Amino acid sequence: MAENPWSIGRALRGMFVKPTIDETTWEDLEAALLTADFGPDVTERLVDELREKVERYRTTDPRDLQRMLKESLEEHFAKFDTTLRLTERPAVVLVVGVNGVGKTTTIGKFANYLRRFDRSVVVGAADTFRAAAVDQLATWAERGGAAIVRPQHEGQDPASVAYQTIGYANEHGIDIVLVDTAGRLHTKAGLMDELTKIRRVIEKQAPISEVLLVLDATTGQNGVMQASAFLEHAGVTGLVITKLDGSAKGGFVLAVQERTGIPVKLLGQGEGIGDLTGFTPHVFAAALVE
Repeated sequence: MAENPWSIGRALRGMFVKPTIDETTWEDLEAALLTADFGPDVTERLVDELREKVERYRTTDPRDLQRMLKESLEEHFAKFDTTLRLTERPAVVLVVGVNGVGKTTTIGKFANYLRRFDRSVVVGAADTFRAAAVDQLATWAERGGAAIVRPQHEGQDPASVAYQTIGYANEHGIDIVLVDTAGRLHTKAGLMDELTKIRRVIEKQAPISEVLLVLDATTGQNGVMQASAFLEHAGVTGLVITKLDGSAKGGFVLAVQERTGIPVKLLGQGEGIGDLTGFTPHVFAAALVE
């Protein structure tokens, strides 16, 4: 497996080939985890767990520590149910997040991801706050092989666009609906009120299967703070982490799950239309460490 640019394996490589585990091993491990944006609390917990395991199994072999680190990470990731709930027809997914995190591109990539599983997809352009958003979304929806429902006139109510999108899905037998939403309004209260209205209108026609919050890995913990209003008010059911390819911040995936209690369900690891994957704990843990 080619090493990921966000892997902590490079930082740990020298540590795992040393002849024995010593105090500098633990210092190097702590530094590598902090650099990878696990955050101080998660880092401390992981190091304490691993010290206890090393002592319990009475090993001095750094290769044992590498294996234990991978197993511990997988255990932590696996505490969260990363399954996408898309069984309803149509399955409706609200996509939320602040502007600039890659929400529009994520929707196109997600449509492409779903098309690979032979699911038909329609995208609703309900971010009517930004004039350019609809055109950008249309471009990415087309790349992802999805239909798109646009506003019928400038300034159309976002909830109305969402309503029309569900109607289109019902009329054409579409499997999955992805609804884009605004990332910014003049006030947070206005933004959350709008999302509440969109939800209410959609739920008159179909249940909402997922509310996915898009977060930018390069902003790390700051991204979580920026998205706090969505986390508090939008009924988020899953996280999408974008821009992992340009970041050594792989630890952010665990830190954000532990901090929010919400599972990461999708990872964006590149700029191409096919660069979105589901989140699999054992695969991601191995890729981080090796």
